[in-house]
Amino acid sequence: MNWEAGNKIRAVVVDDEELARQVLREFISAHAEIEIVAECANGFEAVKAASDRKPDLLFLDIQMPKLDGFEVLELIGGGMAVIFVTAYDNYAIRAFEVHAVDYLLKPFGAERFEAALARAKERLGGKIPASPTPPSELATAARPPAQYLDRVVVRDGASVTIIPVAKIDYAEAQDDYVAIAADGKKHLKQQTISSLEAALDPSRFLRIHRSYIVNLERVGKIEPYAKDSHIAVLRNGTQLPVSRAGYARLRAFLDR
Repeated sequence: MNWEAGNKIRAVVVDDEELARQVLREFISAHAEIEIVAECANGFEAVKAASDRKPDLLFLDIQMPKLDGFEVLELIGGGMAVIFVTAYDNYAIRAFEVHAVDYLLKPFGAERFEAALARAKERLGGKIPASPTPPSELATAARPPAQYLDRVVVRDGASVTIIPVAKIDYAEAQDDYVAIAADGKKHLKQQTISSLEAALDPSRFLRIHRSYIVNLERVGKIEPYAKDSHIAVLRNGTQLPVSRAGYARLRAFLDR
C-alpha cells in the first residue's frame, strides 16, 4: 500500500455514470483526509489513472464500457484498497466478501458508504491483510456461474491488448503466467492456467495437458507420438502435447 497514517488518502473514482460519480464525490467530501486525484468514466481511463496517479483507494464500478471492473482489476494488479461499486447479484458479493474486497451495492446511502470506507481504512492501515488471491483469479471467482469470458485483456507496459476468445488458438502455462497464442502472436498474462480454464467456456476450450488449453475449433487431428502419448495438430500446423487424461477428454468431446 502507498498510504501511511497521517497522510492524505489518494482516491480514484471510476464509474461511467456522471450521477454515480457525483454521489461518491458528495460522500467523500465529508472526509478531509481523502483527496480525489482522478475521476474516470471508463476502464481504460481507470487503468491509466491507476498507473499515473498511484492511488491508495479505488472506487471501482463493475459494469462499464470498453473495460469492465473485473478487467480493470486484472490490469492494475494489487497495491491499493478497492471498494467495488456494483449492481451485481449476491453471488458476486459473496465472492467479494470471501476475498476480503469491500463493495457498495447500488443504490447505497451514507451509512453503507461510511462502513465500506472504514473497512478500506483498516486495510490501508494494515489491520486487514490484503487478499493473497491474484486479481485475475478474484475476477474469475466473482463472475456468476456459467458466465464465461468473451475476451481476455493483457497488459504489456502501458499497452493494453483485448483478445476475443474466438481468436485464441491455445494457452500455455509458464509458471504463474499463461502465454496466450492468437493471430500468430503470443501474449503473456499473469494468471494461472487453472484460473483461465475456469473462465473459459468448456464447450469451446479443453485442457489437453497440465500446461495446455486448446481452442477445440483449431484442432485439425490427433496423432500418436510415443507409447501411450499423443499430440494435437492444429489447423495452422502447431503441435501440442496431449496427456493421457487430456486424450480421454478430447476423444470424448470429438466422439459426441
